[in-house]
Amino acid sequence: MAYTGWGGEILTGIGLVPPHYKPRRLALNTSTRNPHLVLLGDSIFDNGPYVPTAHDTTSSHLGRTLPKGWQVSLLAVDGHLTRDVERQLAGLPADATHLLVSAGGNDALQVAARWGLLESQRFGAVARQLAGYQKQFRREYREMLGKVLEHRLPTAVCTVYTAVPGLPEEQVAALSYYNDVIVEEAARRRVAVVDLRLVCEAEEDYSPRSPIEPSVVGGKKIALALAALVKSWPEEGLGGSLVVGIGS
Repeated sequence: MAYTGWGGEILTGIGLVPPHYKPRRLALNTSTRNPHLVLLGDSIFDNGPYVPTAHDTTSSHLGRTLPKGWQVSLLAVDGHLTRDVERQLAGLPADATHLLVSAGGNDALQVAARWGLLESQRFGAVARQLAGYQKQFRREYREMLGKVLEHRLPTAVCTVYTAVPGLPEEQVAALSYYNDVIVEEAARRRVAVVDLRLVCEAEEDYSPRSPIEPSVVGGKKIALALAALVKSWPEEGLGGSLVVGIGS
């Protein structure tokens, strides 16, 4: 496993390239068109209800962070699950150049709603139940990622952040069942990962209107991480998976 810096001081990278690997390169040719980023998934991108104005959303921050002439389209929908991303792809612009996906948080939220039932069970029973939830999520996430990659565009996915104010530590630990799937499935398909666990670590990153949603500050941090990744995307494409976050 090679550890490399990539794309400027905001990023830290981890290349995951086994010796037998034959890279699937998705080159980006922007010689005849400006980049057009499409945001898919959930309220990490569609956080309008949780910030003061439309100017404060993650997508708006991203649009202002990118070079002049670059476009951002928001197809993500607050409340959508991993399986809903396929429906969002129906609205994909014909001139899209990058696909950015944040999915999994609402799938995990469904488990959180059942947490009271799990707490009364023995450890082994809880572990089996969580393993079952993870198996279902892996199936749905793998299918979703496959549908996204059918479009053969440079793609990045996001993990589920864990520093949510007031989130019990046992539920933080349970989120690893979901983040393990996201990172592993992305590595299998040589897809870049933006690790929101490294991006949104402070209480101010979460909205006072709903602590599981990005605040103005959090949305800006997410936008900066996404912009740094996309602006540094190599013309020859990625040779493997890459995990990025806020560099120290």
